[in-house]
Formats: sequence, C-alpha cells, structure tokens
Amino acid sequence: MHMRKTRLGPVCLQSWPGSVSGRRLLVANVSTPPPSFPCPCGRTDARQRPLAFAACCGRYLDHFDAAPAPDAESLMRSRYSAFVLERAEYLRDTWHASTRPAMLDFEPGAKWLGLTVRDHRVTGADAAEVEFVARYRVAGRPVRLHERSRFVREGGRWFYVDGDQF
Repeated sequence: MHMRKTRLGPVCLQSWPGSVSGRRLLVANVSTPPPSFPCPCGRTDARQRPLAFAACCGRYLDHFDAAPAPDAESLMRSRYSAFVLERAEYLRDTWHASTRPAMLDFEPGAKWLGLTVRDHRVTGADAAEVEFVARYRVAGRPVRLHERSRFVREGGRWFYVDGDQF
C-alpha cells in the first residue's frame, strides 16, 4: 500500500489479491448532508449564493444511475464533494476503468476547505479537461492540490481518467 495525493485528495492505493478482478475499493463512512446544506463544491447561483447540496452535487451522488453529471466540470465538482463526504462508491463509479485504483481509502482527519475551478474546456467530442485547486488540512497542515484533470464521456456518462499536478 502507498499514499498518493492525487485525483482530488489523498488516497491509499493497493492491489487486493484474492478478489476476482484483483481490485478492491474500501468503502468509507458514507455521509449525506441535509438537502438545503450548501454544496461542498462551492458552486453558486447567478446571485453568487451557494447552491444547496440537493440542487448541485447531491443529485449526482444520490442518484448516480438516474442522473449522471452533464459535463466534465459537474463531474469534477461532484467528485470533490464525494471526497469531502467520503463517498467512495461514487468515486469508484465515476473513475474510468482504465485508471481506476485497486483500492481507495480516505486520509484520516482530512478537513476539506474549498474548491476553485480555474478552467474547463472541451478537448474533443467526448473529452474535456478541468483545472482546479482543492484545499484541505491534515493534522493542522495545509495542503493545496492544483491539478488539470482529464475526462472522457462513454455511453452518455463522464468519467475521470487522470490528471497532471502543478
């Protein structure tokens, strides 16, 4: 097992021999904020008021089968919210199979502080990139994750592929 600070947060990645596919994902504590709670991703409406979780990322996290994220930026924001809420199953389901880690575990005590989307651009008919900065604190130490993530759309759904950190 080894630690990586990538893909919207610190994760432990490990192959799990003994599972049928050789992969396993640890599902952490799943939490859901009240529907009117401000969305962790920080998206705002036209008046710069925070969107409620249920009207923003909650609709994707809570209804993955029925409501896929409509674009790469929405998927990236919902994945940030999934890290904040430790929703490992959603992260796994939205990670492209070609790069999905064998296991995902959350950094104990990580406190997520905010997300800033710097750029979102379509790079092909079914491809896009999102540049963001995610801030969090571990054991009182601030961490800043600046990444340009790549996404692909397959079967009408967007998936996180990988990213380059700055």
